[in-house]
Amino acid sequence: MKQIFLFLSLISSTVLLSQTVLHSYPIDLKNKIGQTQVLNAENTTTHDVFAFVATPDSLSILKYNSALFLNDKFITSRKYVENRSLMGCSFSEDGNPTLYWFSGEEKNIILVKYFMETKTFRALKFPVPLDEQFIVTQYQRDNHFYLLMQSKTKQSLTAFVFKNGIAEERLLDFSPFVFRDRKTQQKTFNQILNENPIEKMDSGENNPLYKATSKTKIYTLPNRLILTLDQSFRKTQLFEINLDSLEITEKTFMKPIGEKNPKTSNSFYHENKLYQINVNADELLFDIKDYTTGESIKTFAVSKKDTIRFSNSPLLMQIEDRAPRQLKNTAKFLKELSNLDAGLSVFKNKKNLFITLGGTGSDLKTVSMSGFNFDDFFGDFPSRGYYNLETNYSVFIESIWTKKLELTQETHEPFASDKIYYFLDSHKEALLSNTLKLSNYTLLSYYDLVTKQLVLRKFTDEFN
Repeated sequence: MKQIFLFLSLISSTVLLSQTVLHSYPIDLKNKIGQTQVLNAENTTTHDVFAFVATPDSLSILKYNSALFLNDKFITSRKYVENRSLMGCSFSEDGNPTLYWFSGEEKNIILVKYFMETKTFRALKFPVPLDEQFIVTQYQRDNHFYLLMQSKTKQSLTAFVFKNGIAEERLLDFSPFVFRDRKTQQKTFNQILNENPIEKMDSGENNPLYKATSKTKIYTLPNRLILTLDQSFRKTQLFEINLDSLEITEKTFMKPIGEKNPKTSNSFYHENKLYQINVNADELLFDIKDYTTGESIKTFAVSKKDTIRFSNSPLLMQIEDRAPRQLKNTAKFLKELSNLDAGLSVFKNKKNLFITLGGTGSDLKTVSMSGFNFDDFFGDFPSRGYYNLETNYSVFIESIWTKKLELTQETHEPFASDKIYYFLDSHKEALLSNTLKLSNYTLLSYYDLVTKQLVLRKFTDEFN
């Protein structure tokens, strides 16, 4: 489910002004679109930008300078990496890329370093311990590739850090710590994660609400990780993980508590601050704490009879991808929110701090299909004449602050991510889309089905 803002009608007139075609490269994928992967990556040292286009039988590497001029390319075969998925990328000190090709069936990753000057490559095989662990997430940071895995039996995570073709294993042992579920019953680390799987928050990105409602989130920072657990209504259990020393430091941040028990709660870490909410049908409690001291910086208590004074938007409800509608008052907003998975997301651009606060959920209904012959489509359907329809919905508000956490009266202008969503929604010929956040803008790459080109477009947060 994607969040769409009320300014969607306005954004249509600004998308063309706020995006620029930087480059287009002819490539005919014929009937291989469904089997093709596209990945963009930036070498954060040189600021060269790469586009990797992997078809079933070939790989095209396009190298752009920081101004997005194409200055090199390397077209090669898929030798050694047939029938594998492109997992990620890293860059060596010499500036050449290494791609990571995964096979779950063979339980390994093949690392292939591509030498742009000589148009050659070198492959290495790395066994992935899928019998004992499973993959939680992977990401690229500071030109390295990270693979995070969870043990099936031990109370631990394992981070594999790939640098210059070498994989360093970092065992993160959580067995010394105590974990409790929502009912305060003691659980193991794995039990907590199995009930609330880890969701990765993308650093520097506007993480959507449907991801931020996860009760277990991991934040990727230079040489460290922040893991937050919010299965409890009363506290956020936070772990700071040093990937160099392997030291794990536990911190506890108590959540704001009102007169009645909360029904849903969550937190979000952003730049040495922890944002926490606790909600029931009568009250919304919102607290911003200093990460180092644990002291509250800002505290808000909103009853169902109050106006939410830190909101810069109407109280909104959205069903699926339809246009949001406005809820009439705070009582209605809190009633809806208290029955959902609550969450909040914090994002900063050059000017302000943006907070989206709300919740997501789904409604499952059994729908009659009388007159519709399921046998024509599905064969012997067990519940012929009926089917289950799941409807996703959310409620949310948007809040705009200065970087010093002062409230503003500003209205929300479209982010680059909003403009990209609108562009892709209105251009069905744009396939295999991939985004890359650069220092001053977001790069969108996609395959244009009509012109048969790989197109790079620049999108900015501000209106031009």
